[in-house]
Amino acid sequence: MGSSEERPDARVRLPQLRLDELLEELQARLDAARGTRDRVHSLLEAVLSVGRELELEQALRSIVEAAAVLVDARYAALGVIGPDGKRLSAFHTVGVGDEQIARIGPFPQGHGILGELIRHPEPLRLPRISDHPASYGFPPHHPPMNTFLGVPIRVREQVFGNLYLTEKRGGAQFDEEDESVLSTLAVAAGVAIDNARLYEESRLRERWLRANAEITHSLMSGSGRGEALGLIAERAREITGAALAVVAMPMEGTESLTVELAIGRNAADHRGLVLPAGDTLVGRAFSTAAPVTSADVAGDDRGPGAAPRFAGLGPAVAVPVGTGESVRGVVLLVREAGRAVFTGKETEPLQAFAAQAAIAMELAERRRDAEQIAMLQDRDRIARDLHDLAIQRLFATGMTLQSAGRFIDHPQAAGRVARAVDDLDETIKIIRSTIFGLRSREREAGSGLRARVVRVAGEAAAVLGFAPGVRMEGLVDTDVPGPVADHVVAVLSEALTNVARHARASRADVVLETDGREVRLTVSDNGVGLPPEGRRSGLRNMAERARQLGGKLGFTIPPGGGTTLLWRVPLPDDGTKPGDGPEGSAPAAAG
Repeated sequence: MGSSEERPDARVRLPQLRLDELLEELQARLDAARGTRDRVHSLLEAVLSVGRELELEQALRSIVEAAAVLVDARYAALGVIGPDGKRLSAFHTVGVGDEQIARIGPFPQGHGILGELIRHPEPLRLPRISDHPASYGFPPHHPPMNTFLGVPIRVREQVFGNLYLTEKRGGAQFDEEDESVLSTLAVAAGVAIDNARLYEESRLRERWLRANAEITHSLMSGSGRGEALGLIAERAREITGAALAVVAMPMEGTESLTVELAIGRNAADHRGLVLPAGDTLVGRAFSTAAPVTSADVAGDDRGPGAAPRFAGLGPAVAVPVGTGESVRGVVLLVREAGRAVFTGKETEPLQAFAAQAAIAMELAERRRDAEQIAMLQDRDRIARDLHDLAIQRLFATGMTLQSAGRFIDHPQAAGRVARAVDDLDETIKIIRSTIFGLRSREREAGSGLRARVVRVAGEAAAVLGFAPGVRMEGLVDTDVPGPVADHVVAVLSEALTNVARHARASRADVVLETDGREVRLTVSDNGVGLPPEGRRSGLRNMAERARQLGGKLGFTIPPGGGTTLLWRVPLPDDGTKPGDGPEGSAPAAAG
């Protein structure tokens, strides 16, 4: 009786338990569906957010932030693969603060697990990073990371970079769904990056076109070459994000280039430098008429002794101004250390910009040549008129007065007529001198002080065993008159000869400066210095030359050793030398 009453209760409880299980399963599936719906919704929002960005850097930042949110990762990073396809050129992170990044040190280059995705661009999911054979640990101060999920980002079938996610929150593992969501985001990211790059390229082309138009307008409106070169350097520096821009032009009558203009970081150390063609980035770009790049200009063997001038700087490119045999100069652009190297996509528009600037300079020079020819023709006409009209009339008047003087009996009147004839003769001489000045030609090419100093330094290289560094500042050819220039050249030759004979130096530097009031020649070396007892005839010769011109000679011994010689003389206001000839009374040069 009792057992028969328990059977109906059991039958009631069993269906109730089964129903609870079905309801729980249904609830779990509803929760999973809601989770999937929310995740798809989050993915769509992330795709839309990433696709809205047109600035490349901001697009990359949005991608890595969206990836961290989608898979609930504590740390996320996007590594951009460099031009060589083997290392990372940029690294964007989420989850690590600036102070912690500074303590960790430089961003990774693509070794270990990060390099694994570069070598094998396929999704990679790891429960523990340290278990993978490619892992070799983290640098000091790096946060601990265990779980890992990496996915490549492709742009037009080429791998642009990789997404790296670590430390899923809650201690969970990254699963297949995380991998699928992240791979979907990577596809959308590739499209967004491509759009951002196209937008960036179009804006860059627009900026180059505006810069070209500005330079052409400046040159054709009559601006001087120096102003045009400054505009070329400034615009190139702004557009490429360079910290330093240098413009070097060939020196007439020599095989060297001189830095006519430098703007930006350490610019003062570059102005006036004389660079040999072929031994530097600038020289090679000029001689080959093609761009020359360097990943680190401070450590590049194509720039001997350049490290102090390029301190704190890194990637560089030297671009010829012009093409083929009509190269007119070189623009050197240098970025800060740690910045991206100059790529072919950057160099191509830069080279086109420099070529257009060269054409504009050529047109402006042709216009100035035409104006010069017109002026010379006008001078010839004036000289012809003076010769054919003024001198003939003056000569005829003088002959008439001279003839009439024989018929004047009054002594004082006859004397006045004779003096008038003499005055006419002097006037004719002055006019003839003016005609000669109008028809005189420019100095021969390569006869300026700049070219002469470069030649002397080049000739001294044979006895020194190395090429001395040369830097010139100011209007050396214009402000320094010929007689003073002769003394400068003689002093420089003697100073370099003394360095070669006695200093036992491995480096020498020549600096020639003028501010229009005085000229200063500095010759320094890293040799043994001046011996306490020894021949000083060379120094006496240089001191005597300075004394003749109202200047002085001095020398110092720097703390690091060697000798620094400073020869300085004032410049005359009227362009004449306040002393004797170039040799004067100074004794013959002696070492």
